Amino acid sequence: MTDRSTLPGTRALVVCAALALFGAGCGDGAATADRSPSASRDGDPVSTPSAGGPPPSGGKGSKDPDDINGDGHRDLLLPVPSRDKNGEPRTGVVFGSAKGLAPSTHAVYRYAPGYVTTADLDGDGYPDFVSTTTDDVPDDVSDDPGATMRQEQPTVDWGGPSGPKADAKPTRIQIPGGLSGSGLTRPVRGDFDGDGHHDIAALQQNGSVTLLYGPFTRSGAPARSDSRPGKGSWLAADDIVPSGKPRATGLLVHEGDDGEQSAGVLYPARNGSGLSRTPVELREGNSVAFGDYDGDGARDLAIGDDGSRNDEPGAGVEEPEVAHSYAVYPGKGDAPIAYELPKSRSPYEGPHDYTSADPDGDGKDGLLIATADGALLMEGEGDRTKVLRAGPARANGKKIPAKWRYARPYAAADFDADGKEELVLNWSADGLFRMYSEEPTHWWITEGTSGRDRAAFATTSFPAPTLE
Repeated sequence: MTDRSTLPGTRALVVCAALALFGAGCGDGAATADRSPSASRDGDPVSTPSAGGPPPSGGKGSKDPDDINGDGHRDLLLPVPSRDKNGEPRTGVVFGSAKGLAPSTHAVYRYAPGYVTTADLDGDGYPDFVSTTTDDVPDDVSDDPGATMRQEQPTVDWGGPSGPKADAKPTRIQIPGGLSGSGLTRPVRGDFDGDGHHDIAALQQNGSVTLLYGPFTRSGAPARSDSRPGKGSWLAADDIVPSGKPRATGLLVHEGDDGEQSAGVLYPARNGSGLSRTPVELREGNSVAFGDYDGDGARDLAIGDDGSRNDEPGAGVEEPEVAHSYAVYPGKGDAPIAYELPKSRSPYEGPHDYTSADPDGDGKDGLLIATADGALLMEGEGDRTKVLRAGPARANGKKIPAKWRYARPYAAADFDADGKEELVLNWSADGLFRMYSEEPTHWWITEGTSGRDRAAFATTSFPAPTLE
């Protein structure tokens, strides 16, 4: 699972699925635009058995950081509603197969969504689960010799053919000398030097970045470490190639915000030289995605308006060059190109609000975004394709207004290895989803931008965590 434009033309293709599984249709909330074909009904959704099946037996390992059981088929990590007394969402895995994702085979782990990443740190062919834990550590600044402070530190649960072992204790990732008292948070994965080994980048308390290069030992020690300056609040890294082909991944260091759009810097990466030490200053925008939007083989960065606004008096307006727009920074270093976004975008936050997607397999990514009227794939200024799925008309005993039923984009990946990416959309009737895209319950794996689905399922019946 990963982050994710210049085709001319104007078209509005609205596609919609008959969602018998969810009791949803397109009659109220998904109208077809002019010159658009009728929705295809060739692909009725695939039902998910309520109990689910056991995770498939693991394979011999792979290079894909999202192939959790190493069987050669890409899996999907997603948030799952909690079934425990604490009410916290968990991280689930829908396992892949030769025919793509198989929702009937899934597992649930204890990790909170958004705070875990998978990477094969020790290079054994099975992705590990990297998260953070908060501990009391000695406060070296205090005059009180017994004083402590709360500090986040990254830990790893080692993977295997069946995923992380339920009875294994997480390993604390070793922090290089001189940083042991600073803590590290917000870890993201990458291959920042392009050597084929998976790496971790994390933020220090002062906003600078620590780079931990693989392979790691089972005691949590990286092969080497480095750092980059910054004023970061969160990080975003380019995708690791699923095939294992070495490709250096760029790293974005984004500043914090209070609802307003804020800026950041990009550290580009090149095979052979690794992560640059000279950052590229970026325009303001809280949504980001890496992709190849012009099809030239170089990795580009899209950054733009996510629709959020500061609600303090006089602070709810963005500058014209920022509002309702995004810019693509070409991977070959050319000047950024600005594009206009739909003015009807829904103001919400979330890590997957921009997603790069190549549903036709032509090697050129489009930008999949969420609007108030559903998911929209943008390719340049004029080529826009709506990809609509709708949640049920009734949920939790209440009627759901049509404007609240549109699914939002979550990810895009080639799960069936046919060279074309499927789009992953999700939805929930919960108010947290409408405001922040949190706690989705209904999911669609589309057949590209068509009206057909490879799978459609709900996570409300997924089991309790298998690793607690």
